[in-house]
Amino acid sequence: MRNTVITLAAILLLAVGCKNADQSSVIKLPVPPREAGQTDMLQFAADPIENVGIGVVGLGMRGGDAVQRLTFVPGCHVAAVCDVEPDRAQKSLEYLQGKGLTANVYSGEETSYQALCEDPDVDLVYICTDWVHHVPVALYAMEHGKHVAIEVPSAESLQACWDLVNTSERTRRHCMILENCCYDFFELTALTMAQQGVFGEIIHAEGAYNHNLDPFWKAYWKNWRLEFNQKYRGDLYPTHGFGPVCQALDIHRGDRLTTLVAMDTDPFNGPKHAKAAGMEDKPFANGDITMTMLRTEKGKTILLEHDVLTPRPYNRMYQLVGTDGYAGKYPIQEICLRPEGAEKVDYQNLGYEKVYRGETLQELMAQYRNPILTPELEALAKEVGGHGGMDFIMDYRLIYCLNNGLPLDMDVYDLAEWCCVTELSRISLENGCAPVEVPDFTRGAWDRIQGFSYAFAK
Repeated sequence: MRNTVITLAAILLLAVGCKNADQSSVIKLPVPPREAGQTDMLQFAADPIENVGIGVVGLGMRGGDAVQRLTFVPGCHVAAVCDVEPDRAQKSLEYLQGKGLTANVYSGEETSYQALCEDPDVDLVYICTDWVHHVPVALYAMEHGKHVAIEVPSAESLQACWDLVNTSERTRRHCMILENCCYDFFELTALTMAQQGVFGEIIHAEGAYNHNLDPFWKAYWKNWRLEFNQKYRGDLYPTHGFGPVCQALDIHRGDRLTTLVAMDTDPFNGPKHAKAAGMEDKPFANGDITMTMLRTEKGKTILLEHDVLTPRPYNRMYQLVGTDGYAGKYPIQEICLRPEGAEKVDYQNLGYEKVYRGETLQELMAQYRNPILTPELEALAKEVGGHGGMDFIMDYRLIYCLNNGLPLDMDVYDLAEWCCVTELSRISLENGCAPVEVPDFTRGAWDRIQGFSYAFAK
C-alpha cells in the first residue's frame, strides 16, 4: 500500500528539484535527435486555406457538439464526419442536412478514419475520439497531408508526444491541441494583464482539473475514461489547468519546464466507481488526488492537481502569482494588487492587498480586453456556446489562422509539454515521488522566441 504521508525522505526528494540541488538524483529521459533535414515548427505558418474543409473524427459528446459549432465559424465547412458507430455519423449528417449542408460519411470500422484522412475534400482533421485513438488518427492524417487538431489530452505517453512532434516537423503540418480553457474569458483577460505587467513578473502559477465525474462515468463509450483511471496512475488530464498558465509563463517562448515531482493519495473512491460500473475486478491504479509540481529554467514554479473521484466542486484553480499582483479564478474570481500609497499597516488586518471582486473586478478587467476578443466575437461566442463560448473562440482562432496562413495560437510543442505531465507524473510516483527531468521538445529552440503572442492578418 502506498504511503500517503510526506516522509522526510519524500521531502528530500522534492528538494532535488530545487535550485542548486544535487541533479544526480533527477530521473533523466532521452531526447531523441531531430532527423536530418527536419527543422522545428516554432512560428510555423502553412499556405492560406480560403475555405477550410474539416473532417471530424469521433462524434460522441465532444465531436457531435463540434460539428454543430463549426457550422457557425466563418471560413470553413464540415467536409466529412467519421465514427465507428454508424448512428452517430448519421446523426451528424442529418444535422448538417437540416442546415442545407452535406458531408462525406465514414463509419462502421475502427479504421474508417483512414478514408477520411485520405479524402481530398479534407484540409484539417479534427479529432474527438476516445484518448486511445487520438495519436493514431493524428499521425495518419499528417502523413496524408492534413493539418490536425486533437482533443485533450492529445497524447498519453512520452513516445506519443515525440511521435507527434517528429511527424509534424517532418510533414510540415500543424498539430494543435484543442485546449479550450486557454480561451476562457477570465484566462484571456488575466493573460493580457500579465503581459502588460499589471502583476509584475509572474513567478508562480497553479492549475487543476478537479471535477466530480460520478454522474458522467457511464456516458463515456464502453467506460473508457474510468478504465484509464483503473489502469494508469498519474495526472491523466492535466491540460485544462496547465495550458493557460504555461502561456502566461511563456513556456518555450523564453522559458522552459525543467523538473517535475508528483505525489498522490491512495485510490479510495476509484475502486467503488469501477465496481458500480460493472468493470472487471482488478487493482485500481490511480489515486483519488494527484499533485504535481514543476520548476522552470528561470526559477518559476507551477502546481497542478487532478481529482475526478471525490465530491470536490469543479475547480481549474487558475492562479497567477506575480511580484506585484495576483489573479485567481476559483473558488471566486478576484485580482489582488499592491495598495497605492504608504498606508498605516494594521497587523490585525490580514487582507492588506487591494482586492477586486464583483463589479470592481469587471471594471478593472474591462480595461484589459484580450486582442483576439473583439466585441463581435465575444457576442457570437456566447450565442453559439460551447462551455460558455470558449470552445467557439478556440475554433474561430484555429480557422482564422488557417485562412490567413498564420502561426496557430498553440503549436505541437505546447501539445507535447502540456500532455507529457501524464507519463512524467507516473514515473515520479512509481519511483517514490522522485524528481523527473522534463524533456525539451523544441530541442534547444525554447528561447528563440521571446514571449507568447497571437498572430493577426495584416
